[in-house]
This record gives sequence, structure tokens and C-alpha cells, in this order.
Amino acid sequence: MLGESNDRSVVIGVDLGTQSVKVVLYDFKAKAELAHSRRNFDLIIGDDGAREQQASWWLEGLIACFADLPKEYKRRAVAIAVSGQQHGFVPLSADGRVLSSVKLWNDTSTLAECDEIEAKLGGRDAAIVLAGNPILPGYTASKVLWLKKNKPEAYDAMRHILLPHDFINFYLTGKVGTEAGDASGTGFFDVRRRQWSTEILSAIDCERDLSKSLPQILSPYQSIGHVAPLAAGKLGLQPDVLVAVGGGDNMMAAIGTGAVAPGALTVSLGTSGTIFAYSDQPAISENGDFAAFCSSTGGYLPLACSLNCTSATELMRSTLGLKMDDFESLLRSAEAGSAGVMALPFFSGERTPECPRGSGSFFGLNPLNTNPANLIRSVVEATAYSLRYGLDSMRSSGLTARIATVTGGGAHSPSWLQIIADVLNVEVKLAKHDEAAAFGAAMQALWCYQHAHGSASSLADTIGSHLEFGGQVLLRPNEERASLYTEAFRRYQDLVIMMQARWTN
Repeated sequence: MLGESNDRSVVIGVDLGTQSVKVVLYDFKAKAELAHSRRNFDLIIGDDGAREQQASWWLEGLIACFADLPKEYKRRAVAIAVSGQQHGFVPLSADGRVLSSVKLWNDTSTLAECDEIEAKLGGRDAAIVLAGNPILPGYTASKVLWLKKNKPEAYDAMRHILLPHDFINFYLTGKVGTEAGDASGTGFFDVRRRQWSTEILSAIDCERDLSKSLPQILSPYQSIGHVAPLAAGKLGLQPDVLVAVGGGDNMMAAIGTGAVAPGALTVSLGTSGTIFAYSDQPAISENGDFAAFCSSTGGYLPLACSLNCTSATELMRSTLGLKMDDFESLLRSAEAGSAGVMALPFFSGERTPECPRGSGSFFGLNPLNTNPANLIRSVVEATAYSLRYGLDSMRSSGLTARIATVTGGGAHSPSWLQIIADVLNVEVKLAKHDEAAAFGAAMQALWCYQHAHGSASSLADTIGSHLEFGGQVLLRPNEERASLYTEAFRRYQDLVIMMQARWTN
């Protein structure tokens, strides 16, 4: 049995998500997942759009996950990497204390700060010229200014600006560092030059040099250090375990689904919905319709994100009192187009299309079509419309991918997968590993370990033999439904434009 071997051939992937933290142990010689564990988190929700968590919850969940894992597997670990929810802001004092609750990626309470920063830069277009991205709600930049304005004592005591995955790395090693992928989601990172933007940092605070609080940008295959003795003891790891630099959850999911070369496209149906593709060159949207991110592999990762994916469907399911089996059967029973019901399920505002002040809305309801099946399907279809909104913009910038690898909780629904194929008009295949971000982190850990031991192989070569899709489902778009959804998507766009005007005023 694998567990009886003394051979140290295990890498660990940690995915710090919004709803939970997941840990995966993977034997890279046997090409087998040995064990996994998960702990869920609460969410602090404010009427002003605030979405926050306590960093201490993350550490408690991480330690609990490791306690669930077999000791013999953990002792065989050689490297670990962390995937983390993007954009979150962890202010740290000089002695390592977290100074405030953590504002998350889906926090929309800092709209005023976004406007203030962009105004100082000369407008939205100026921000895109400087860094490749506008200053969007949810990005880290406005959170830093919010802390300065609302918690000045914490801001003055702040010595480190960390992202969630950086904070877990700090717990593991006692060191600070980051990489270009996660850094590019802060709003103050120049994706073209792959360095912090001094102009945007100055717009946040012209009196303080915030660059001194930012971590060094490391290479994507680089180690940040080894697991420190205290963390090693609590987690059951040997203290010589390498800690790879890690990255944002989308960047790690790209690795975990093989999106490490041109032509690869990934759709993630998680709490948020994301669609992203690998590029060798910076891919910048002139109007900000998609995010111009770096990858965690040395390339670039143009990405569109919806704030409302499984978070929206779970809200509807619980509101209607449905079980999971009911959800799938109702979704399957409703016709494509939901009998004319159209949803804008922007319960947390929305990023793609950009509606930060948006709310949940339904249109076209009448006595004949108002039923749970159409309500549920209209929300699922809307999540696909949001992704198409971003994909169409990427296609206009030169993206040519026609096959999408799908991962995340929504990928467990066959009906949802077919909707993705029909709305996006792409072939769909399932990721081999359910937890693509955690698996991607494990692959980055392996890549880091190989480099540390003299192997200079490419990441594509490293992960190639671990990502076979043998026997996985491949769905093709239905021509009739694809045509129906193209027309429905135009209606969706019209409704977005109409509601944007209302939400802005």
C-alpha cells in the first residue's frame, strides 16, 4: 500500500477559499491523491456591501484540516503550496498581528475609495494605462484606502500588506513574499512590467511609501522558505518541507486544469464564476471588460469574474426550500430560456458585467412561467451569460479557444454543464480533479521541489502526465439551443444596460 512506503513523494496543495479551506495530499510518483480534508468558514455580511472574515478562522480551519489527515502521509511530504482567494486585504503589524478583519474579494463597501483613487490618477482609462486594470470594487487597492480612512490606528501600525495566500505562507514560514499572479489582482500592480505601481500607491497615500509594506515579487517556481518548527509541529509536517510561493485561487486552478499554454480555456463554477485563458503576452482590455492578470507560471491570465455563481444558486435553492436533488431535477425539467424568465442575480453586486451597486432582479414573470423550475434555471443561465459577457470580450482581443475545462461545485450538475456549452458555444470537458485550485497548488509545489533539486523542467512538462482526462465527460453545444441563447444573451445585455442606469442614479 502507498501509505506503508517510507518514500517521500508527497506534495500538498492548500486552497483557502471563501467558503472553506481544502487540503489535498498527492503522491507524485504513484500519481494518486492520497487524502483530502475540508473545513467551512462563516462570512461577516454588512448592509453596506461589506464581506469580511477573520484571519484566525483560516488558521483554525487549516490546523483542523491537517489534524484529519493520516500522519504517515504527512511525514512523506516534501513540499507545500497555497492557493488563496484573491484580492483580500490582510494588514499585518511589525510583530505579525492581524490588525483588522479581512475585507474579501466580494466586498463592495469601498466604492467611494475606488472613485477617489481613480480620480487622483486622472480617471479609469488612466488606471488601465498605468497598471492594465481599473480600480474595481473588490480589488485590494480601495481596501487599503478604506483602512486609512476608517481605522487610522490600524493603518498606522500596518507594516505588511498581505493577500490571503501570502498570510498563510507567513504562518507557515514566518516570511513575507508573493508572486505576480495574485499581486496582479491588487489594483496597484503593473501587469506589463510585473512590478508594483508607485503611481497608484501614491494615489492611495501620497504621504506614506506603501511600497515598503509590500512583499517582494518572487519567481513562480521559487520557494518562500521551509515550514517553521512551530507550524510544522501543529500541522504534523517535517520542518524541511519546502513552501512554494503559491498564488491566487484562479491562478492555481489554471495550473490544476492545464491552462498553462496558449489555447487553453478554463471555467470555474464556484462561489464566484470565472473564465480565464493562458496567454504568452499581456492581454489588456481597453475598457476593463476583463481582468488583465498575470498567471502564476510566468505568463498572463486574462480573466472575467462573476461575483454570483454558486453563491446565487445556493441562495435561491435555500430560499425555495429545495434539496440538492430537487435543484438538479428542476433545472433539467425547465426548458432552455426558462419560458421567458430572465434573471440578473446580482445579489452581491456584480463585476462582469460591471454593476457594483446591482441587486437581484427577475424579469418576464407571468402566471404561467412563475415556478421554481424557471426561477432556478434562469439564475443558472444568468451565471453563464455573465461568463459569456467576459468571453466575448476576450474573443474580440484574439482568444480562439473552443474547448473549456470546467471545474468547481457547479460542474457536478450535468444540466449546468450543458448550459455552459450551449451559452458559450464551446465544447466542455470536466477537470480530472474536483479541487482544481488545491491540485494546482500541489503541482506548483512539485515544480518548486524539482527546481530546488536541480530540475529545470517547464511547468507544462511537470504537470502533463498528471492531467489525463481519460473517460471524462465531453459535451458539445446544441445548435438549436445555442441559437436560442444567443438571442437571450442580447436581451440580457439590454436589461443590464437598463438596470445599470437605475443602479448608478
